[in-house]
Amino acid sequence: MKLTTQLEAILYIKAQPLSLEDLAETAGIEANMVADAILELMADYAHRDSALEVVEMPEGYSLQLRESCQEMVTHLIPADLNTGALRTLAAIALKSPILQTDLIELRGSSAYQHVQDLVAQGFVKKRRQQEGRSFWLEVSEKFYQYFEIDQLSEGFNEDFGHHSSVQSEKLALE
Repeated sequence: MKLTTQLEAILYIKAQPLSLEDLAETAGIEANMVADAILELMADYAHRDSALEVVEMPEGYSLQLRESCQEMVTHLIPADLNTGALRTLAAIALKSPILQTDLIELRGSSAYQHVQDLVAQGFVKKRRQQEGRSFWLEVSEKFYQYFEIDQLSEGFNEDFGHHSSVQSEKLALE
């Protein structure tokens, strides 16, 4: 199998950005061979009339849908999120990770259903608290991909999302 074909398959299967080192390790070859082959693969995609492209990102190389086809994704695979669920998702994103009990205090009891829907759709990850009966909630990789943002900065909560009390946050989200 041609090395560019092998790299294309790896990028497709992994479905996430991979560094040259990760690609080389997965393919079982030297990193310098991967560098040349990935450039060849990128050039090949650049000249194709294809919905896909190979792009270099800060995290590595990724096989992804071209920007010109992104609108199609929204129409073919829309997220079924109502306003309440979006507000709950925003609260989770701003406070991630957040205890479900704190989220319910912030958003009200309807957030239980929102969390269930958001977990089912893959926007939120839920894990049991080690001590206690609540769950830790945090946004998933799908959240970042779907809303086309890299990551929420660590200082984001302090700069924009942090309020002195849960009550003031509840008012801000309503």
